[in-house]
Formats: sequence, C-alpha cells, structure tokens
Amino acid sequence: MLDHCPTARPKPTNPTAQGVQPRISILVSDLSRQGAGRWGGAVRPFLLGQALQSMGYPVKIVGFSPKGDGPGGRGDRQNPIQENPTAAAGIPLHTIPVASAHLGPQAVAKLFRQLSGDIVYAYKLKPSSFGLALLHRQMSHSWPRRPVILDIDDWELSWHGGDDYRYRPQPRQRLRDLLKPGGALRHPDHPLYLQWIERLVAKADLVTTHNNFLQRRFGGVKIPNGKDTELFNPDRYDSEASRAAYGLSDYRVLMFPGAPRPYKGVEDVLMALDQLNQPDLKLVIVGGSPYDDYDRTLRDRWPQHVIHLGKQPYGDMPRVIAAAHVVVVPQRQTPAAQAQFPLKLTDGMAMAKPILATRVGDIPEILADTGYLAEPNSPADLAAQIQAIFADWPKAQAQGQRARARCCEHYSITAMATQLDHLLANL
Repeated sequence: MLDHCPTARPKPTNPTAQGVQPRISILVSDLSRQGAGRWGGAVRPFLLGQALQSMGYPVKIVGFSPKGDGPGGRGDRQNPIQENPTAAAGIPLHTIPVASAHLGPQAVAKLFRQLSGDIVYAYKLKPSSFGLALLHRQMSHSWPRRPVILDIDDWELSWHGGDDYRYRPQPRQRLRDLLKPGGALRHPDHPLYLQWIERLVAKADLVTTHNNFLQRRFGGVKIPNGKDTELFNPDRYDSEASRAAYGLSDYRVLMFPGAPRPYKGVEDVLMALDQLNQPDLKLVIVGGSPYDDYDRTLRDRWPQHVIHLGKQPYGDMPRVIAAAHVVVVPQRQTPAAQAQFPLKLTDGMAMAKPILATRVGDIPEILADTGYLAEPNSPADLAAQIQAIFADWPKAQAQGQRARARCCEHYSITAMATQLDHLLANL
C-alpha cells in the first residue's frame, strides 16, 4: 500500500529568546483506571503531551489518583506510563494519591507544588482541573503570570441532564450534602459546581477543544485528536495472521474497539445483525466498560453475535484492529455523543479499515467521503450498509486506504503538533 503519512517532524515556530520551548504542566483531575489512565496513554491529555513533546516542549502530566490505582500502579512518584511506552514515551507523570474524590487541602498543595511549568494546561472543564488551575494562578507570585490553557473534550454537564439540570434539595438535605463527610456537595465535581464553572471559561488565556459542538458552546480553537500513524500503520501487520491469533479466522469481523455505553449504539449494530441473520458476521468488542457490567449485558442478550476480547494493551491495539474487516462507530444521537470525538474512528482510519459510522456530531466531517454512514438509532440502515460493504469488498478496501490518507493529513499526531505549536506561538 502506498503510504502518504508524513514522517518528518515539523519545525517548532515558538522558541524563546534562549532557544528553549516553555515548559508545560498538563493538569489531569483523574489519572485512575476509571479516568484518563484507563487506556494507558491513548486518551486526550496524553495525545496533547505527545504532540507538544514532538515539537520540543518539555511536558509533565500531573493529577490525582486513588491510592494504589494510578497508571502504572506506582503511586506518588514520577514515572512514564508503563502500559503504553510508545504513545507516552518520555512524558514524566506525577500522580497525587488521594483516599477519596473529596480532595483535601494537603492533596491540592501537593498538586500545586508539581505545577512547575511556564504554562498550565488544564484538561477538562471541571473544578478539580480547570478550577484548581485558576486557583493556582491566583495564588502564584510569579511574574509574568503563568498562562492557563483549558482543554474541553466533553460536555461534563451532559451526563447530568445538560442545561436542564437543577439542584433543588430541601434546606435540610442541602446542609447534609454540604456538611456530612460523604455529602454530595463535598465532591469537587458535583453537577452544581460543573454548572458554575462553565461561567468561568473566559478566565482561561486560551481554550482548545476537538469538535464543532464544543467549540460552538464554549468557543476556543478546535484541535482534533491526533493518532500515532506510525504505530497504527497497516503495512506493519498481517490481517489474516491477526484473525488467526485472536480466533477470528472463520468470521467477517465488525470491530468495536472501545468501552460500550448505551449512547455508543452497539445495540443498534447487534439488532442489525439480528436482521441480517448471517452466522459468520460477528461483532468483536475490544475493551469493556470501567463503570458497570453493560458489556456483559450485551454478551448475555446476543451471545450468537458477540465476541468479547476484553481490554488490550494500547501497544497491541494496531495488531488487534488489523483483525477487523470493518470498524464500527455507531453513535446514537445524544448530547453526550455530539460532544465527543470517537478515538476508535481514527484507530480504524489509520489502519486503513472500512469505517461504518453514524451521522452524529463531527463524524461525517471527520470521515468526509472515505467511510460508510448510516442514520443514528437505525439498525435497518446499519444492516443495509453492512450488506453494501461486503457486496463490493474491493471498493470497501479502497475506502479504507483513502481513510488512512485522510487520517495522516488531518488527524495524525504530526497534524495535531503543528496546530498546537502555532497556537502557543500566538499565546
């Protein structure tokens, strides 16, 4: 396959007078296995770090994690992420162990001591990240003051009803929420506080996000997620060998490489497979929900369609995805889905796989004309697209190659790094 991915690193445009790039501290509120640590460095803060580091910026990632549950499992010490040395290579990581989500002053003080960068880059519009970055800036005596950049990769309030959310307890309950040791209002990211902190976005020196929905809502500059297109390079893997290694040789593999959630539309694909009733079509789920047993519910309801590979190390994901015939991203039409940039989309694009997705959020723009699109919440439309893909398999393979070329041009780590560097030069 002719690969159009650039290999040369772009030149930085933002050196200081001494020729040294400013140091950047990326503040992540939750580095646990349920938070940003769940994919071993494949999620947004580590992509930002990798892109910035490729342009010569010294980067350190700092954040909280439950005791004994930090990435790499090493507690309060500086270390690179062990599960994903490729994507997070050389990015220092410092986790602050906490006993609970109710952050105390000692944990916050430890965090502040680690925010040594010339720029603080707060990941997520949450009090436990952006709120602490603003507080740190307010308390800092350095001059000139350190800029605070806010990165928004989710509409946090969408998980709690969005703009319809209201906190209206009885006065006695309000006191309990505020004063009891385990009270709801003792949690720094209670929905009420998420609602309040949205009013402080303008306090950031710069805002970045990754899709149109969030940009329309919060402003700022859109920096799409980048993919390591050298690691995710289909020329390095043999699809037939991968299918044999994972016991998938007898099947046409529709792959969902991620954690199933109701809004992600996996049920719609399974209902489409019910309609098609072709036993060799299988939905292979790679990963699982870190929050509940939803993936087990899917396996119990559709045992004839589902093969569950479980969570795989990030460095093995290209080999896993090589086993797919088609990568499916069947998002449903919900506010949570509209606010996301599905990383599994660029997993499949980078690996030159035919992509079957739904017309939700930025997905049509990301894919352009290189994939197959169905209406959201429509198993019948998904079934029709599955049939179309396999009815003209050479065309589907050509679409996959075009998807990789598009990923290299617009959604690679190199593209992400170039955008970030120009942005910081202006800052």
